[in-house]
Amino acid sequence: MPRTVVALMLREMATSYGRSAGGYVWAVLEPVLGVALLSVLFSMALRSPGLGSNFPLFYATGYLPFAMFTDLANKTAASIRFSRPLLAYPSVTFLDALLARVVLNALTHVAVIAIVIGGIFLAYQLPGPVDMPSVFEALLLVALLGTGVGVLNCYLMNAFPVWERVWHILTRPLFLISGVIFLYDMMPVQAQNLLWYNPLIHCTGLMRRGFYPTYEAGYLSQAYVVALALALMLAGLALLERNHRKLLER
Repeated sequence: MPRTVVALMLREMATSYGRSAGGYVWAVLEPVLGVALLSVLFSMALRSPGLGSNFPLFYATGYLPFAMFTDLANKTAASIRFSRPLLAYPSVTFLDALLARVVLNALTHVAVIAIVIGGIFLAYQLPGPVDMPSVFEALLLVALLGTGVGVLNCYLMNAFPVWERVWHILTRPLFLISGVIFLYDMMPVQAQNLLWYNPLIHCTGLMRRGFYPTYEAGYLSQAYVVALALALMLAGLALLERNHRKLLER
């Protein structure tokens, strides 16, 4: 299994990022442009961001975890479709395809986040300290949640093709309600009561707590995110285990 997973990862690296460094340059450049755009737009309208005084850091700590979740969930959901020709071989299983995509894309995003935020610290000479345990915990939750959503959608999107369109429509508002451009604490109580059930709110809040020592984020519930992610993942794995052969025959 490890050799198969590594082979699938190398195949995806060549397919998704190309055989040169240019593909990985774009993997870094794309989030940099996203953070820069948010920083410029909101610095024109606001005197200061929700935390601290540095716009790029505030929006990077919200946008980058959100981008990691979105990309990981989408690519995990497309695992069977991406590796369909190879899944015809008995030595390659749907678990190999899922694991290869999860590991490669999670590691890629962690590296990109380190490069982008490290670059912000260097460019603006920002002081520390950074609570690395909170940062790693936030990224682990994002990876777990993205995997859980992706695994379940891997079944649903293959079993019911219309679900892919429905899912993309339903998740369009996520950017606005996941703590990317605002703090949960700044919202009215009625909105907080609803937004608390969005697991991404907990991920972005924990990420920001790692970079802002005075930010307590008392609303966080890591247990909620873990329980939801595992429930989605187990449901998806059970459905795939039972139906993956039928899906491959379509």
